[in-house]
Amino acid sequence: MALIVVAGDKGSPGVTTASVALAASWPRRALMAECDPHGGDLVYRLAADHGGPLDPNRGLLSIAIAARRGFEASALPQHVQRITGGLEVIVGLGTAEQSAAVSGHWPQLGRCFDHYAAIPHGADVIADCGRVGPDSPTLELMPYAALVLLIARADAEQVAHVRDRVNGLSNRLHGNQGSSASVARPPIGVVLIAPPKEARRAAGQVGELLSVTAGGGEVLGVIADDPDGAAALNGRGRARVDKSLLIRSARDVALSVTRRYGLLNVTSQAPAQAPGLSQGQGQGHSQGQAFGQAVGA
Repeated sequence: MALIVVAGDKGSPGVTTASVALAASWPRRALMAECDPHGGDLVYRLAADHGGPLDPNRGLLSIAIAARRGFEASALPQHVQRITGGLEVIVGLGTAEQSAAVSGHWPQLGRCFDHYAAIPHGADVIADCGRVGPDSPTLELMPYAALVLLIARADAEQVAHVRDRVNGLSNRLHGNQGSSASVARPPIGVVLIAPPKEARRAAGQVGELLSVTAGGGEVLGVIADDPDGAAALNGRGRARVDKSLLIRSARDVALSVTRRYGLLNVTSQAPAQAPGLSQGQGQGHSQGQAFGQAVGA
């Protein structure tokens, strides 16, 4: 298992918050990569584990510069930073104008992310691709993913957009595979953002709507619409993030997804860890716990 793409459609469905929450809750060691071609904002939201700001020049931009001379998965750690709590991140571009630096390198980046879990002290990659449309450059990264997750809020407008996006992505990613959407790769799933009390109803309603689409997308889980938890996750609150509805629901989604698609096995639940990193759930202490305790301390 390696690359999980997280994306959204029009509006602000909370793709970055969902990506960080999923990476912090992932049952294996995970790296959150900010791949939004319109620019990222982790450098503004979160502090580095040394207490200072994240370096905006060390991340996707430095990878793009290095890729001009060729780039392998083994070189990714040189561009990784840790945020408070130990979660590893690749910070995104500072502005949309910098996206030209990555142009032409998205397939190479997808291959590197796909291979990263297999190298010593590697990790699964949760890639935040931001809003995705028919002309999004990150479409070139998606064929290397094990799974594409579309984030949507459970309102009529968002669901209509995500339904159309499922069909569009399926045509783009699966069109030449000659198979039904149910077995095409990478599979496309939908994760809803909804108030906890409405989660089951929203999942059922949206699931029924998606069941008649040609793209084969289905609802894979619901992450709680938890403003307090999101504020704490983004360094603007004092709550214990690991106890928040946001992280608890993200943990449920992460476990459900990895089990459903066979992305975990006996040998992969306790991967080798670099010194100083928190252990995965397979060894009793999740990244979400360590991250939440540090951010909310």
